[in-house]
Order: sequence, then C-alpha cells, then structure tokens
Amino acid sequence: MVKARRVLITDTTLRDGHQSLWATRMRTSEMLPILGQMDEIGFYSLEVWGGATFDSCLRFLNENPWERLRTIKQHCPKTPLQMLLRGQNLVGYRHYSDEVVRKFVLRAADNGIDIFRIFDALNDPRNIEVAAEAVREAGKHFQGAVSYTISPVHTLDHYLEVAHKFVEMGADSICIKDMAALLSPFHCQQLVNRLKAEIDLPLEVHCHYIGGLAPMTYLKAIEAGADIIDTATVPLAFGSSNPATEMVVTALAGTPYDTELDLDSLFEIAKYFEGVRQRGGYSRGVTSITHMQVYSHQVPGGMISNLESQLAEQNASDRLPEVLKEIPVVRAEVGFPPLVTPMSQIVGTQAVLNVLSGKRWQVVPDEMKSYLRGKYGHAPGPINAEVMAKVLGDEKPITRRPAELIEESLSQLAGEIGELARDEEDVITYALFPATARKFLEQRRHGVEDDVFLTEEQDGEEGNKDAMDLSQIKEIIAAVEQSSIAEVTIEEGDTRITIRKSGEPEAGMATEAGVSPPGEAPSNYFIVKSPMVGTFYRAPSPTSDPFVEEGDEVTVGQTLCILEAMKLMNEVASEVNGTVRRILVENAKPVEYGTPLLYIEPLEVEVFEVTEVEG
Repeated sequence: MVKARRVLITDTTLRDGHQSLWATRMRTSEMLPILGQMDEIGFYSLEVWGGATFDSCLRFLNENPWERLRTIKQHCPKTPLQMLLRGQNLVGYRHYSDEVVRKFVLRAADNGIDIFRIFDALNDPRNIEVAAEAVREAGKHFQGAVSYTISPVHTLDHYLEVAHKFVEMGADSICIKDMAALLSPFHCQQLVNRLKAEIDLPLEVHCHYIGGLAPMTYLKAIEAGADIIDTATVPLAFGSSNPATEMVVTALAGTPYDTELDLDSLFEIAKYFEGVRQRGGYSRGVTSITHMQVYSHQVPGGMISNLESQLAEQNASDRLPEVLKEIPVVRAEVGFPPLVTPMSQIVGTQAVLNVLSGKRWQVVPDEMKSYLRGKYGHAPGPINAEVMAKVLGDEKPITRRPAELIEESLSQLAGEIGELARDEEDVITYALFPATARKFLEQRRHGVEDDVFLTEEQDGEEGNKDAMDLSQIKEIIAAVEQSSIAEVTIEEGDTRITIRKSGEPEAGMATEAGVSPPGEAPSNYFIVKSPMVGTFYRAPSPTSDPFVEEGDEVTVGQTLCILEAMKLMNEVASEVNGTVRRILVENAKPVEYGTPLLYIEPLEVEVFEVTEVEG
C-alpha cells in the first residue's frame, strides 16, 4: 500500500511561464489584479523573479525589476516567493565579482525572495558557492539545482556528485532542472530513487513540456519520492513552458499524492491569464515537429524560439535546419555543456555564425572565447584541440575559480554610473547590464520610467509634462522646410529636438538610422561588414576607449568593434593588415546583416621579382 504524501506545487507562471512562451513580456500591471487569488491557492511557492525577467524589465518593458519584486511581495504575503539565480552569473550572461553576487542576493532577500534556486550552466559547484553562502547569511532557503542533459559525460554518478556538493554547501533542498525536456520517465525514476536514498532533503523536479514527456516524467518522479513539481497555469503551459497545473492537479486528485489544490480556483486564475494572453496577442504553447526533434538535436524549445527570431531578423529563417544540425557539433567540440543560459546562447550563437558566415569558427563571440579560457568554469568534457588552437592559439585556460580573477567593485561601478544611480540597487543593476541600465536610468531621470501604479491616462499626462505640443512641432517643421534654414534646435524643459531640412544630413555625422552613407570607397579598400543583426559598439564599455579610431593601423585578428546580438558581445576582428580610413556607424546604433561598418586601406606589400639566385 502506497503511503499518502501530499505533492507540493511551485507555480512558474510569473517567471518561467511567460519567459518560455511570451518572451518574458508580461508587465507588472498585468500581474497585479490576480496576485491576491494566486496567494490564496496554497502553492508551495511562486516563482516570480530571476532568469530573464530582470533583463526584460529593463530592456523591453521600461520597468524597475526591483520594484516589480516589492510589488509582488506586497500582494502575496502568504506564499513564499522564489527566484532562479544563475550562480556567479546572477541574472546576467557573464560572471560577476563576489561582492556584486553577495550584494545582489542580500537585496533580493530584503525585497521579498524566500527561496533561491541556484544552478550553474556547467554544474561547476565553484560557481555556486558564493551565492549559496550569501543566501544562508540572509537566512533564506538555498535550493541547489542540478542541470540535466544527455551526453557521454553526464552520467547518473555525475548528477549525484553535484547534488552531494550542494549538501556540503548547506542546501535546504535539491532540484533536478530539466530545461531541455530531455529527462525521460524511467531515467527520472532512477535519478530520483538514487537522490532520495542518499540525500535526506526535499526534492523538486522541474521539467519543460516541449516534446510531451514531462507529465509522464512527473508521475514517475512522484512515485519515486519527489516532493515538489513545477507547473504553470494552462494559458502559459505546454510547448516550451512547463506542464499545466490544472492537468497535474486533476491527475493526482484522489490519489495518495493529492495536491489538495482547488481546481475551480485554479481555473479562475487560468481565465484571467487567458484574457491577458488574448489581449497581448500571444500564441498558446504548442508542440511542433521541430520541438519533438529535441530528442535528437537536444536544443531546448526556448532556445529554438530565440534562434527562429534571430534567423528571421537576418532573413535566414530557411537555415534553421542547418543551425539545429550544427549545434550538437559545436556542443561536442566544446565539451558537451548543458544547453541552459548562458551556455545555450553561447553555443547557439556560435552555431549561427558558423552557418551564416560559411566559415566555421571564423567569427567567435567574446563569451565563447571566455568559456574556452575557462572563465565560465570547468567544461564537462574534453574540448576539441583544433578549436582551442584556432580560437586561443597558445593561450592556456585558467584552472582557478573564475570569479577570483574579477576585480570590479561596487564603489568603482558607482563612480562610473554617477548621479544616475539613486541607491545601491541602481548600482547593482548597472553592474549586471551596463548599457541597458544606463539607458533605463537616463530615461527615468527624464521622467519616462514606467509606473505600474498609474492608469494609462495618468501615465500619458506624466510623460508629456515637459514635452512640446505635437502641433507646435509640426508648425516648426513646416517653417524649416519652407525657409533657407538647414537646421534648427529647440529646447523646452527636458526635451531637446533638432529639426533638419530633408536631404540635408549634418556634415561629418551619421544619418538618423545611425549608419553613415558609405559613399564610394576606393576599389582597394577592404569593407568590414556586419556578420549579424545587432547593436554596434566602438568600445567594450561606456567608459572605455574605442577599439580603433580613424587613422589607426590594425593587424589581422585585432578587434575593431563589438556587435551585441542574442544577448552576447561578439567581437569583430580585422581580416587584413592596414589603416582604418572610415568608421561608418555611430556607437550603440543597430545594424543589419551585411551593413558596412568600417573601411580599411590594406597595407601595401612591395613585391620583388627574383630573377637569379646565387649559390
């Protein structure tokens, strides 16, 4: 006879659900009306923060992610709030200093996070220890997450070894994180059996639906002793997301594993989010043939969605099959890292560049170089020697804990962002996403920060406080067009508008799109073109000197600029020796695939004709 044991549910709707299906675009204002009802359901926890939500709030929604967390906590006082933390990567795509990690965890705890699910893309415990220690110091729950994947080096013993490391760090619970939906029911049963037999801690299982195995996997996990499982409300379930809460609750009702959650209340919540889905024009989570192929290409559904959008931007949607074929090859060459953020972006971007450039490993993002240098941690398996030689030459990878080499400090970062930062939270935000945070903080200073507590009418009034009337602007434009004046600039309050007569680009400056008309370059000039859609940066950071200036001499392999694409920084290196004659793009401006970026005059090599050789 099976012993009765209530299975607990973590609801992922407000984090993984809309990250997986809606590109993390749900606004705080869309969450607010339903939070009280979600708090009354009796969930084990609500996953509401972390992952890509922090980045998306800043980059796309013009919201303060810290304020979002405080707001949710205010409306959900009963249910523990949970976040996904990428170890030393926090919620970003690179490693940050130990000081930044500790301060971030402390501020997250102070603002409402009760449970920190911490994982490392490489399952390297060294990348988790500082964050775990900070969680314990804050008196919060540390859940160690094992990233599951399939490869020759990812064995049952490997996962047990990682889990035992978490126990040594003081974990309060363990999670099996199946981000790519590769965990099959019987392998899950084996893994859960071993974990429950060797580790006396609550065990949570996190699966994505994608190919459809997750519900069966959950059932086997529960039978083997799993205590908690992750689900999302049905409008944000299935496809690349998690299984539906309503389906799992119904499947377990009346069994020894009954969740004891009220199905009618769950459907009320589902109806609310269905309205949000319809108003936002979001598609339902569905499983396609491409998603089903996860069992062969092992590419997570969320990663596929990102690849599809990136290829579409570059007018290369038809090349997705080539990219999916290339990803496992790249993954094997670099030691079989699990395809979870940030490794999914790093491997996926490299595969895209290999395919679109037609030259494998010709263009290598800075993040891939850092990974090969060991700056993300230990690679799970051996790295291809030819790839290492081509990318790093004779350089040897590091063997220390990567974060020990990071020297950034909050005081240094505070100095960089200056008066734009109102408090420590702003400085931490800048530390995580310098360019995005600076833009957000500058907009806030000019009064255009999104306020989730304002109605649309009030928001419009606030935003136009210092703006000129549209009719005034139209009148000025008409006057300039009819006069001999080439350009006029008007300032009112915090608004500054420059009106330039049609067909009169400012001398020496880029056009409105940020790309200077290339004109006719001498036939011997080498044209550096953008290998991808992205954002052009002349320097590695806002406070750094540009990589090159016009007139600089450059050599083959020297970095000319950076293109930010797919959340990664991709260095563009010179393919010739020569002199930079013209930089065609303004800093921080978007460029299309194939856009000319620079003109380089190649170094002329004098050739001597040998007519006779003595001796």
